[in-house]
Order: sequence, then structure tokens, then C-alpha cells
Amino acid sequence: MLVLTRTEVEELLDVDALFDALARAHVELSAGAVSMPPRVAAWAGDTGLLGAMPAYLPSAGLGCKLVSLFPGNVDRTTHQAAIMLFDPANGTPVVLMDGTYVTETRTAVAAALAARLLAREDARVLAILGTGVQAGSHARAFEGIRDWEEIRVAGRDPEKARALAAEIGAVAAGSFEEAVRGADVVAATTHSQEPVVRLEWLSPGTHVSSVGSPPAGSELDPAIVREATLVVETRAALLPPPAGAAELQGLDPSAVHAELGELVTGNRPARTSSTETTLYKSVGVAVQDLAAAALVLAAAEERGAGLEIELEEIHQ
Repeated sequence: MLVLTRTEVEELLDVDALFDALARAHVELSAGAVSMPPRVAAWAGDTGLLGAMPAYLPSAGLGCKLVSLFPGNVDRTTHQAAIMLFDPANGTPVVLMDGTYVTETRTAVAAALAARLLAREDARVLAILGTGVQAGSHARAFEGIRDWEEIRVAGRDPEKARALAAEIGAVAAGSFEEAVRGADVVAATTHSQEPVVRLEWLSPGTHVSSVGSPPAGSELDPAIVREATLVVETRAALLPPPAGAAELQGLDPSAVHAELGELVTGNRPARTSSTETTLYKSVGVAVQDLAAAALVLAAAEERGAGLEIELEEIHQ
């Protein structure tokens, strides 16, 4: 079995190729060609959880991600993960790789893919809410989807907001409201249990992206969920957490305008007017991890990267 470290995964994962791989994965998901049970999790008291995310994806194979979410972490990232892929013909383990970087990257790229489909073509101002790992990943992933004239960053810690803004060539806003007002695209990436973006701050035609997943509460104003055109990765996002999103609980299935894969194929329209508010609410799904992991494995095999280990001797 091949073992790949985070450093190797970072070197091997082609982010440009990941856009196409995620689009393909979501088309398969929406077409019903995927086996992906709802995410389950074990809680470590009240400090965090360990989630299990298995799936079979025709274009990427068979695998599972184990991911921990510990919102209180300050000396390390809140999400830590490992991904294992198996041979779909015989179930043999093929590769074990760092899943933390995969999670960081595929979350941001999926959000950027949604924004590419849903944001107005003339969108020029991007607001990134949050200053953690996902904020930086979003800045990189969103970089080329529109011709940004201004990128704003806001966070609860002004010093961290200034530091991230300097790193990515953005402007540090004085508050979440200051960042959101007048923005064409708002990318919320926080663990906030209270709204960091409110409906009354949004200009007509704004696209909102939310990837935050706190154990309670929401970074989104409930009014945005009610009023915006809602797009999700899968309609299973309406299930109770940890399978679904807390802010989507109680919604009628008809409230979902489309799955991401339905936008990719054109089976459902994206925005229908320049004044329509659109919302992409992410929960993170296993097919995204498999799509990314398959790219990493293919690159590793091509370059001879990683360490081969033997878990078990197979006797014929």
C-alpha cells in the first residue's frame, strides 16, 4: 500500500484539474451513479467529533475519509483527516494519504465552482469572511473565476484580518458588515455560531457561499436561507447533522433550487436575473474527497512518489 504525507499531497494535487474532477463527481452524484451513505460521527464529549465519509464514485473509485472536527483548536487546524482508497475490484487497500490538505482544498474549490456557475458575470468585488485555513484556501480558489477589482477580508480578530489581507493582496475591512456591503460575492468561511452575514447587508444580485459548520448556530442569517435561491451539493444536506447542514433543518425539499451537479449539466438553471440572491450551502461530501484523492494517486504513480508499505501478506 502507498502512503503519502501532507507535503507530498500538496505537491501532487493539481488544483486546476480539481475543478474538472469535482464537476464530474457532482454530475455523477446528481445522476444517482454514486454510492454514498450519509456521514456519521462519534462525539468526543463536547470538544469535537470524528466523522466517517465512505463512497464509491465511478470516475474516482472506492474510498473513505476519516475527519475530525475540533472547533476549539488553536495550535492546529480544526479539521484533520486521513483518506484511504481501495481497489474496487477486490477491496485491497491501495493508498493512505493525508486528508487535511485535501479537505481544505476541495472545500474551497467546490465553493469556487459553485460561484463560477452562480455569480453574476460582472461580479468584481469579493468579500471573504473569516481568517482561518479556509479563508486562505478560498482566496486561492476564487482567484480566477472572475476579474476581481477588490477583495475584502473580515474577521473577529482585526490583526488576523490585516495579516491575511496583506498575504493575499486584499483589503482588511473593519467589520463583517463593512466587508459585505457592496460585495458581489460573499464567501463565509467561519466557525461562528452567530450570523456574520445578514440579508439586509446584501446588494441585489449577490452570490453567497457558506462552508462553515459549527456544532450549533450558523454563520448565515436565517433570512438568507429563506429568501435566496438555494444550491447544495446534494439534497441530503437537509438531513440532520452530521449528514446535513444545521441551517437547512426544517426546510421543505422544494426549497432547494438545485444540486451542484444539476447546474454543471444545465439540467437546472443557475441564476435567472441580475438581481437574484443566490446561496451555495456546503456540508462537504465524500465524492469531493475521492475525486481529489484519485488525482493525487494518479500523480503519485506517475512520479513514483510516496512510501510503499505492506499491511498484510496476501497468499494465493
